[in-house]
Amino acid sequence: MTTAPANQIRRSVEVEYWVIDSEGRLTDPDDLADAAPGVEREFVEPLLEIKTSPCETAAELHRVLLDRIGAVLRRADELDMGLVPLSTPLCADEIADRPGERTRIQAQTIGPAFEYVRHCAGTHIHFEQQPGSELDQLNTLIALDPALALVNSSRHFRGEHLAAGARSKCYRRLAYADLDHQGQLWPYVSDRDEWDRRLDARFEEFIAAASRVGIDRSTVTDCFDPESAVWTPVKLREAFGTVEWRAPDTALPSQILQLAETMAALVEHARTAEVRIGDETGRVTEEAITLPEFETVTDHVDCAIEDGLASPAVRSYLTRMGFDPSAYEPVSASFADAQELSPAAARALRLDHAERLRSDVLGRHPIEAD
Repeated sequence: MTTAPANQIRRSVEVEYWVIDSEGRLTDPDDLADAAPGVEREFVEPLLEIKTSPCETAAELHRVLLDRIGAVLRRADELDMGLVPLSTPLCADEIADRPGERTRIQAQTIGPAFEYVRHCAGTHIHFEQQPGSELDQLNTLIALDPALALVNSSRHFRGEHLAAGARSKCYRRLAYADLDHQGQLWPYVSDRDEWDRRLDARFEEFIAAASRVGIDRSTVTDCFDPESAVWTPVKLREAFGTVEWRAPDTALPSQILQLAETMAALVEHARTAEVRIGDETGRVTEEAITLPEFETVTDHVDCAIEDGLASPAVRSYLTRMGFDPSAYEPVSASFADAQELSPAAARALRLDHAERLRSDVLGRHPIEAD
C-alpha cells in the first residue's frame, strides 16, 4: 500500500540538536534559546530543542519547523555556532547537566548509567488522538517502531562503535538496565485502563528506586506524575491529547519531515481501517492494518538498532508496513567502517554535519521568522 498524505490529523515535532562552536567543540547554546518560538534548552548543557506548534498538514509542519530552525541558524551564524543533527556527539566524555530538580532526581535514581542518557539527541513526533481510535493509534505506532532505522544518525558512544542506532541502544538497553520496564517498547494495549495501570505501576517503581537512594516520595511527586515519569518509545499523552513516538534519532529536517508525513498518514489510516493483531508478518492495506505479534515487532526493533537498514528483514517489514526504505539514507551508515573515532575526528564530523543541516534548511526553504 502507498499511503496518501494525511491532512486531517494534527501533528507536531520536537527535535534536539547538539550545539558546537566554530571548531566543532560542544558548547553552551544559551544565546540561541530566544531565537524563535518553541526553542528551549535541554537538560544537558550543549543540547537545544526546537518544537513546532500542532500543525494541520504536512505543508504547515514543513514551514513551521524550517522557519524555526532557520531562525536559530541565523542567530548561530552571528555567534559562530552550529547545530549538529547527530544522535550522539560521537566522541565526548562526561556531559554536564543543567541545574534542575527533575534531572537531579533522575541522575541520582538511575546512577552512573544516566550518563548514557546525557549523550542522546532524538526526535519526538506527536499525533493528535482521534476519539475512539486512540488505542488503535497507539498499537499501530508500537508496531511501526522499527521505522527508527530510517533515520539512525550515529553509531558511536564516547568514540566507540556501538550499533547502527547508538542512541537507541544507549537509551533502551543500557541507561535503564537496572530499572525494569523503563526505556523499553511496551506491548500492545487492550484498553485505556490497562495503559493507566502500567503508568501507575512504573511510577511506583520509580518512586521505590528513588527511595533506595534516599529521595523521599514527596520530592519525586513534586516533580513527576505517572505520565512524565515514564520513558518508553510510544506514549499516550493525556496532557497534550496526542500519541507520541519518541524513537527516532535527531536527523536532517528533510528526513524528519518525510518520516513524520508517512507516520501521520499511517496513524490517520488507523482511524478508518480495521486494526487487527496477530499476523506473523504484519501488513498495511487499504482496508486494514495488520499488526504482527509483539515478539515479532521487538525482533525487528533489535535488528533496527543493531543493523539498521542493512537488515533485509527490517527493510522488508517496513515496506509491508507502508514505508519506502529506499527513500532514506541514514547517516549512521556512513560511519560503518569507523570502529573508533578520535576527539579530532568527531569535531570534524560535527562541523561537516552542521553544514549539511544548514544546507538542508537554507537550500530548501526561504527562512522567515514566525
